[in-house]
Amino acid sequence: MAARSASAAPSQAHPSAHQPLAERLRPRTLGEVIGQQHVLGPGMPLRLAFESGRPHSCILWGPPGVGKTTIARLMADAFDAQFISISAVLGGVKDIREAVERAEAARDGLMQQRTIVFVDEVHRFNKSQQDAFLPHVESGLFTFIGATTENPSFEVNSALLSRAAVYVLQPLSEQDLKQIVALAQADKALPAIEDVAIDRLVAYADGDARRLLNTLETLAMAATQEKLSEITDTWLLKVLGERMRRYDKGGEQFYDTISALHKSVRGSDPDAALYWLVRMLDGGADPRYMARRLVRMASEDIGLADPRALRLALDATEVYERLGSPEGELALAECVVYLAVAPKSNAVYKAYNAARAWVKQDGTRPVPMHLRNAPTQLMKQLDYGKGYRYAHDEEGGFAAGENYLPEGMPEPGFYAPVERGLEIKIAQKLRELRARNVSADLEDGPDEKS
Repeated sequence: MAARSASAAPSQAHPSAHQPLAERLRPRTLGEVIGQQHVLGPGMPLRLAFESGRPHSCILWGPPGVGKTTIARLMADAFDAQFISISAVLGGVKDIREAVERAEAARDGLMQQRTIVFVDEVHRFNKSQQDAFLPHVESGLFTFIGATTENPSFEVNSALLSRAAVYVLQPLSEQDLKQIVALAQADKALPAIEDVAIDRLVAYADGDARRLLNTLETLAMAATQEKLSEITDTWLLKVLGERMRRYDKGGEQFYDTISALHKSVRGSDPDAALYWLVRMLDGGADPRYMARRLVRMASEDIGLADPRALRLALDATEVYERLGSPEGELALAECVVYLAVAPKSNAVYKAYNAARAWVKQDGTRPVPMHLRNAPTQLMKQLDYGKGYRYAHDEEGGFAAGENYLPEGMPEPGFYAPVERGLEIKIAQKLRELRARNVSADLEDGPDEKS
């Protein structure tokens, strides 16, 4: 669920104390919604739908706790429509019939009101249940809004899908979730919280506002019982211990563990690397995140010592995307073992960082004339590309003595291959090319070199 914006104060100092926190902080207007600005921001599609005053059937696709129900309720309010909510998990054809009857009564009544029928977890409805909506959506009896955590392309009937716009909702960002914590504090729903504890809570929520709010409510009750004036990180871990083990997706423990995995791979210990990988998967880490980290390790710590490592990491990522858990996790395990035993080189990583640092502190040097492209006659007349030596026409495909850096820039020496794996051959090749450059410079003389 999305919470109201931190800039919007609660309409009451203490709305029903018995109401769940998630309900108390639920946005009452579109401007109070936190997150989803890619569809709700000014000029964005869903925002334009609100402003048009004309509701349309749509499907809200996104993970739990990102505001699907909230947006549907706000649409009903914005269009002054009757709001009927159906759970596809608990409901069936009977609920659809009742919704149709209520929609007809609202349409034909004295006040003539529109109806919005919201179906939560619409992918749980079978084909016949989904088809039951079609004639009423087509006739305009009601506006259909479906919410789903699954890809509607696969889970929603094509006939219904063709009559509804699909809006993709994203997990809430860390900043969004911190706004929700601030809102809860402004509502006096919980005591002060240490910054590090907030970071841990936000990481645990993993983009899910509902999970965050439910956790905050649990903590608030526990803190009241213990008469705490501040929630510390130590106390938080004590109260939510097991839960935090499994879902500590951004806290200190999480980063310590990913650090251990990375260092085990770098240290060429396949057993340790496997151990930390399994620890993280068991702790609830997203396997897709783990796959991204393996790609990073292949680039940073193995590099050109074994270019196959990067390809294997990308293949493991693709296998997991295709198979999911638990089958796809074996590909990640295979990859982490390969990365651990592969020859290591961070030469490209260091070269890239050195080049970035150089460019950041250096001025904008002009491109030498002989390296410039000359697609027009005017450019040729201005000597663009003049004197360029086409390497393929030179002996060995190498223009010995040619300069490819800006004039006046010294040789930076960013890339220094290590004597491991394929980089042994790369280093040998570079030594040969540099020797040819030196020979060419000596032949031309120092004054003739451009």
